[in-house]
Amino acid sequence: MTDLRIVKGKATRDHLITVARDLFGERGYEATPIGAVLQAAGVARGALYHHFETKEALFDAVLNRVMEDIADAAAEAARAAPDPVASLRAGCATWLRMALEPAVQRIALLDPPAVVGWTRWREIDEQHVLGGLRATLHLIAAEGRLPAKEVDVLAHMMLAAVSEAALLIARAEDPERALADGQAAVDIMIDRLTAG
Repeated sequence: MTDLRIVKGKATRDHLITVARDLFGERGYEATPIGAVLQAAGVARGALYHHFETKEALFDAVLNRVMEDIADAAAEAARAAPDPVASLRAGCATWLRMALEPAVQRIALLDPPAVVGWTRWREIDEQHVLGGLRATLHLIAAEGRLPAKEVDVLAHMMLAAVSEAALLIARAEDPERALADGQAAVDIMIDRLTAG
């Protein structure tokens, strides 16, 4: 038998994350007071603090959700590709295109270092993205196109490189141009990495 309190609690938590995602994405962390989240969510302060001890904890949950969405979109694009190298390219390209979205920029790239700190930001990034990246590189290594013993280090390096390209897009005066440049640079890296 399902405990309705647990179901209701999960629904409230998910609703708070969704509402906060919209507000943090539109306004940024600093410009979004907890009162705005409470009003938009239609919940009492106690309900919010039952699920999230602080505004930072709420942001952490929102960041997790956004990174999960990025990873899911990248994985979907990668699965549609005909081979592991094309999968790697498609996943990276998807993440870079998502970096054009202002809400993704604020939540996944610009606000995290100041709100949750660099270490936590990288942990969340690795939690959602690194596994798929590593698996794709293992497939490429199985084809003899890169050394299998280097897969873990290369996965970390690719994650850092693509994240930095996404950050450049987010901060660029001309994001579309930065996307084209970032994509070209990532493609060069992938070509050189997988040249065999």
